Amino acid sequence: MAVLMPEACWTVTDVAAYLRVPVETLYTWRKRRYGPPAARLGRHLRYDPADVRAWVTQQKAA
Repeated sequence: MAVLMPEACWTVTDVAAYLRVPVETLYTWRKRRYGPPAARLGRHLRYDPADVRAWVTQQKAA
C-alpha cells in the first residue's frame, strides 16, 4: 500500500511562476497584507500550494 505524502511547500519563485507575476510583486503584496498566505521559515517564505490555489479561487469569485 502506498503512503500519500503531503505536497511540498512552494517557494516564492514557485508561487511567482504559478501566478505568472514577478517575485517582487509577491513581496509587495505581503507588505500590503494582500496575496496568498505565506509562512516564514527562518529567512525564507514558504507557501502551502492548497492555500495559493484557494486564494486564486477567491480572487475569481470577487
